[in-house]
Amino acid sequence: MDLKNTSPFFFFALLISVTKALDPSCASQSDGSDDLSIIPTYSKCSPFSSPKTDSLVTIVLNMASKDPTRVNYLSTPVPQKTTSASIASGQQVLNIANYVVQLKLGTPSQLMNIVLDTSNDIAWAPCSGCTGCSSTTFSPNSSSTYGSLECSVSECAQARGLSCPATGSTATLVQDVLRLGKDVIPKYSFGCINSISGGSIPSQGLLGLGRGSMSLKLGPPGQPKLIRTTPLLRNPRRRSLYYVNLTGISVGRVLVPISPELLAFNPNTEAGTIINLGTIITRFVPPVYTALRDEFRKQVKGTFSSLGAFDTCFSATNEVVAPTITLQFTGLKLTLSSENSLIHSSSGSLACLAMTVAPNNVNSVLNVIANLQQQNLRILFDVANSVVGIARESCN
Repeated sequence: MDLKNTSPFFFFALLISVTKALDPSCASQSDGSDDLSIIPTYSKCSPFSSPKTDSLVTIVLNMASKDPTRVNYLSTPVPQKTTSASIASGQQVLNIANYVVQLKLGTPSQLMNIVLDTSNDIAWAPCSGCTGCSSTTFSPNSSSTYGSLECSVSECAQARGLSCPATGSTATLVQDVLRLGKDVIPKYSFGCINSISGGSIPSQGLLGLGRGSMSLKLGPPGQPKLIRTTPLLRNPRRRSLYYVNLTGISVGRVLVPISPELLAFNPNTEAGTIINLGTIITRFVPPVYTALRDEFRKQVKGTFSSLGAFDTCFSATNEVVAPTITLQFTGLKLTLSSENSLIHSSSGSLACLAMTVAPNNVNSVLNVIANLQQQNLRILFDVANSVVGIARESCN
């Protein structure tokens, strides 16, 4: 597995394996593969929560309850001209932590459990003496390879949320050895957090795997031959987000009637569609979701009820007539399996359409393809070639 945080010529391949992470044995998450193991924060293997006995649907609903805040942030237009901002204001949304990765920093290695986010670029690690951080922090004084960075280096200008000089700031940009599995980056740049307040980033820190220049790029160059790709679209105002061109949605054999402007990519308004890991449930802007939901209900028939964020639940006995949903992208059609499009109540008596509407506000212009629809799929973000690849792969 190749790792780097300075060159754009590396792949980021992410294989989502929630089922494996829920294994009660909680064996080592590092299995020697080329893929990055992900630990759901609500799972039995999470280092940040006590063992849960909740059903899968309860866990999903708990995680999804934080989605509206995140989607609102992702949908909020960024001013054309921005000034340097503190972490507390600029990174507020990152306090939503759904997945954790294990990595090692420094020499000798210090094990860190850090939140994963594909919508941000830089890594932030809680350092010794940090106010408001988790109990596990990185100790710079214990690392022989630790070094601070001068304000003149290019990374300082790329790291949003940092001001220069760093005196009195909430984080300092530093470098040290990063180890992920068997791979080593000798001089990895990250933010050393000194304090965290109410609306700040997660107390355990963050690993940014977004599209920007400070992001960690990883993954083997060889990918499945049957992987299909669609172009990545570039939004200069939201460089971290993975925009794709969603051109249509089919329910069964019916192409849902959706006005093209509701799906069109527009970097000026930041409208369009992104693929995102930190959001649990796929959400469409209200007119798109309403058209999709109405066609789905029309084909399923029967009586519908709500369950948490899901407003289209029906008797599980009708599941046999539930139509498939196909997301149509430029050059790629993704037909979702039932596990990607439906979720069941804890009793199993209800099946629900596992999608919902985006928060309805003035900034509601963004469609988000979330991680519930990505399970048992290999999602390849090939930044160098500006494409996203999708291939089916059983993680169970």
